[in-house]
Amino acid sequence: MLAAIGVYMAFTLVIGIKSSKQNNTVDDFYLGGRRLGPIVTAMSAEASDMSGWLLMGLPGVAYLSGICDAGWTAIGLALGTYINWLLVAKRLRRYSAKCEAITVPDFFSARYRDKSNILVGVSAVIIVVFFVPYTASGFSACGKLFSSLFGIDYHVAMIISAVVIIGYTSLGGFLAASKTDLIQSIVMSVALIIVLTFGISAAGGFGEVIDNAKSLPGYLGMNTTYDAANNAEKSYGFLSIVSTMAWGLGYFGMPHILLRFMAIEDSKKLKLSRRIASVWVVISLAVATFIGVIGLAMSKAGAIDKLEGSASETVIVKIAHYLSTYNYVFAFIAGIILAGIFASTMSTADSQLLAASSSVSENIIGRVFGVKLSAKAQMIAARVTLVVIAVVGVFLAWDPDSSVFKIVSFAWAGFGATFGPVMLLALFWKRSNRWGAMAGMLTGGAMVFLWKFVISGLSDVLAIYELLPAFICAIVVNVIVSLLTPAPEKEIVDEFEAVKAMND
Repeated sequence: MLAAIGVYMAFTLVIGIKSSKQNNTVDDFYLGGRRLGPIVTAMSAEASDMSGWLLMGLPGVAYLSGICDAGWTAIGLALGTYINWLLVAKRLRRYSAKCEAITVPDFFSARYRDKSNILVGVSAVIIVVFFVPYTASGFSACGKLFSSLFGIDYHVAMIISAVVIIGYTSLGGFLAASKTDLIQSIVMSVALIIVLTFGISAAGGFGEVIDNAKSLPGYLGMNTTYDAANNAEKSYGFLSIVSTMAWGLGYFGMPHILLRFMAIEDSKKLKLSRRIASVWVVISLAVATFIGVIGLAMSKAGAIDKLEGSASETVIVKIAHYLSTYNYVFAFIAGIILAGIFASTMSTADSQLLAASSSVSENIIGRVFGVKLSAKAQMIAARVTLVVIAVVGVFLAWDPDSSVFKIVSFAWAGFGATFGPVMLLALFWKRSNRWGAMAGMLTGGAMVFLWKFVISGLSDVLAIYELLPAFICAIVVNVIVSLLTPAPEKEIVDEFEAVKAMND
């Protein structure tokens, strides 16, 4: 098992070293020189999106409470993925190229001609605030993986994983991250297929899996969940469904996904990318959810231990461990499964590190503070910033009892509410201005914290996913403030119309 994982980790480092030779400028390091092909664009975007929660968080939720919560989350994400590729991808690629923007904060600043750099500074700070804990969740997932399987100390395992991720990302930058993401998406897919087929067999067959699920009240319902503590079903109302599907709104504001749209070599190839990405996401989410159902059946059959609380997120790890007990061949296959979990985490962590690093080195140091650096110094600053952010992420992930799903959920809401409304209005409403963008961004970020830690606890009716109310508030405030403040200058409107004409 360790051999399989070791080969995979070494392979990613080789890609990083080779990609480093193609990084001649900061534009290459952070955006790959806008020369990604359609397949790499599609799979790197989705691999960087799914993270460790696809193979850990989502199956864990299904294992504990049934398919309802995980299922509506998956449906929301699948819809969000498709709509994001359909509406945002092409226009953002052409608009960002026209603005010569290489980061999301750069795009907002250039779109609204914000010479004060306040907009770019606030955007960069938001990226760092939400990406550092997001990255930490990835490190935590890696630590849990090795700790639960091999008995390695959680902290040692997490640090080793972080070093590998930092290594190939700091060497190869965006190209290395994108190329490894393609490989990682393949490894993740193989892992899902192996776990699916072996798990059904180990549980006693497909019929046993379904019979076990049917025997649990509310487990297979799409408007009920299973309460294991009381062996009873719990209602899952319309508001909860809408709230859960709101995960899909997060896509419009995810910097590490939006960067893939900006980096494709030809916007005309985005249709192929959209089709590949959408199909892969639908299949992966469905399989990951069903694996949680299979895992519970395996627990009943005695193949794996009964899992409770955050331990349910290791269900695939437990299945892989059981597979490894057969012989050396199966142990190597189990290693591939674990490499898939590692891949899902790495593919997101590398993209997050790059996005956060670019925000600090390019936007905060270069734009806000006006520090002028040579091309070589810019590359050094980019890599040093990336390492520092990763170290902070390691410290935040120090608690082994933290839930990967919960951390990702909060960070996802943060990005979706702060950047999503701004991005949509920047691309599709010419009357929007920098004052509206700023007000909407701050409102979205503040409302995520306020709803999560204050409002949601006031009533059961208000206990909904914070992304939904924060997104609505942000877009409303953005529109109102834009209408109450001066209209954009003619230069901005002309550029908007020019980009619109390119897309029509």
